Amino acid sequence: MTAAQTGPAKAGLTDRALNWVEWAGNKLPEPFMLFIVLFAITGVVSTGMEMAGVVVSVPGSDEPTVIKGLFTGEGMAWLTTNLGINYIGFPPLVTVMPILLAIGIAQHSGLLAAAIRKLFGSAPAWMLPYVVGFVGVISSIMADSAFVVVPPLAALVFKAAGRHPVAGLMGGFAAAGAGYSTNIFPTSLDALFAGITTSVMDALPGFEFTAVNPVSNWWFNIASSIVLGFVAGFVIDRLVEPRLRRQEVPVDEVAVEGSEDSAENAEQMRAALSPEENKGLLVAVLSAVVLTALILVAVLPEGSPWRNEDGGFLPKSPLLDSIVFIVVAYFMVVGTAYGLITGTLRNTRDAVAMMSEALKEMLPFIVLAFILGNFISLFNWSGIGTWIAVTGAAGLESAELTGFAAILGFILLASVLNLFIISGSGMWAIMGAVFVPMFALIGY
Repeated sequence: MTAAQTGPAKAGLTDRALNWVEWAGNKLPEPFMLFIVLFAITGVVSTGMEMAGVVVSVPGSDEPTVIKGLFTGEGMAWLTTNLGINYIGFPPLVTVMPILLAIGIAQHSGLLAAAIRKLFGSAPAWMLPYVVGFVGVISSIMADSAFVVVPPLAALVFKAAGRHPVAGLMGGFAAAGAGYSTNIFPTSLDALFAGITTSVMDALPGFEFTAVNPVSNWWFNIASSIVLGFVAGFVIDRLVEPRLRRQEVPVDEVAVEGSEDSAENAEQMRAALSPEENKGLLVAVLSAVVLTALILVAVLPEGSPWRNEDGGFLPKSPLLDSIVFIVVAYFMVVGTAYGLITGTLRNTRDAVAMMSEALKEMLPFIVLAFILGNFISLFNWSGIGTWIAVTGAAGLESAELTGFAAILGFILLASVLNLFIISGSGMWAIMGAVFVPMFALIGY
């Protein structure tokens, strides 16, 4: 006699929570529409606050800030005369675009993929999960291409080493997603977030602050890359792969299915490098060393034009203002050197094509930047950003939450919002506009 069939098992608490997060996230509009809604709400609220005569005094400023409404004569005149300026003047565009062009050469010349394959191919079998975790985390330098390159390559090297290829596939994808904005190298994402951070400080006119540049978080990112890479590797090694073997998931489950170019893609992502690719990597490293020497020769001598008036580099100097140029130079030089050696870059036409491909990947952000730039400009111009910063800072001080507790609360809030808002630029535009000026007023 067979056992009576039962209905589907009741979902546990974790499953129900995740189902709710998925449901709520799907209900949110896509980022462009979300910021149109926020723009309209800011316009309505600012108009109401102006009608109520709201005024805010910024600590250290002699002049009070009067809230200005969007839906007034002055507000509509501001919008119609500054719509394009708000977009073109959006700071992330100034930093992101040049870095993106340079990364395009490094990526589409094959340099970045070859470097990843070199790391994978030289790792012993026991270390592969941790190499996959680390490489997946830092693969954000390739933007969305990381999700195409890293997982299948990780599966191939896992299988070649006698380990479960599905573990490599899943681990590579998870690591690329979990560490998307973390890297040991400055990337276009660093430039993007730095630009947003600097732009929202316009909410505190006259407030002295150190401008954020693409390498301001560099040491933190390096440490985060190492920690996240180790954690990802541990999960792959101790949790994912053993579970796959217990469930007897076939090792051929990861096989690429049916398209004509599957074999070609697998060949391009083989772990072993050709002699030309090895030579290209060597020349790329040497070119980076030469470029580093040239930069040091230019900036170290006393009287260097890249020093500040006091003869140093901190807190502000032409050298720090040249960070975008330096990042662009590194990626262009090493990418060009590799491409010339391997034959993937033969002339300027190839270079232009590579940079054009990089821009295509960034088109969604270029469109989103239109509403982001106008939203942040309205937030600052209306004075709402100033009012929220001053009011929020006063609230934190009265609650005695100006130390570690404030930072911890901010991290927890970011973790929750990250479940619902998948756009990094969108989430930081919202959080940065509120919390950067607020935290500046309490000493951060």
